Amino acid sequence: MIAKKTVVYTSGTFDMLHYNHIKMIEYARALGDLLIVGVNTDELVESYKSQPIIPFEERIALVKALKYPDIVIPQNSLDHTDKVDKLHFDVFVVGDDWVGKYDYLQKEGVTVVYFPYGAGVSSTNLKQRIYDRYSELKKIADNHFAVDADVHR
Repeated sequence: MIAKKTVVYTSGTFDMLHYNHIKMIEYARALGDLLIVGVNTDELVESYKSQPIIPFEERIALVKALKYPDIVIPQNSLDHTDKVDKLHFDVFVVGDDWVGKYDYLQKEGVTVVYFPYGAGVSSTNLKQRIYDRYSELKKIADNHFAVDADVHR
């Protein structure tokens, strides 16, 4: 709490910013008076999953452009213990794909909310859909001309 205001912290990679990201940030905004959003750096993301499609500088700029956050910061670690002391947040919101991972923050007096992220829409699913569609289009393009067609006439 800062100046009797409830401080909420949420964080994520926010790669290929999509509807579920916006819903979670909007929900986090509604839980307090001040919303701080941490955006995972490329180095942090690469430490636990594949490299983001959108570079960090662009991802953080997109999140800063949203109307909900008051403050947007780089996030270099998935351990938030030091952030509780530095940012004085009261509530932490994260997608429910991380259930249990941040329960340790409750010992620091933080309310942890695992946001029901929603099925079907994720950066991973979007990447797969783009790849699948590209593969379909490539097959169509590769088969556009008959194999024995003489295209040099």
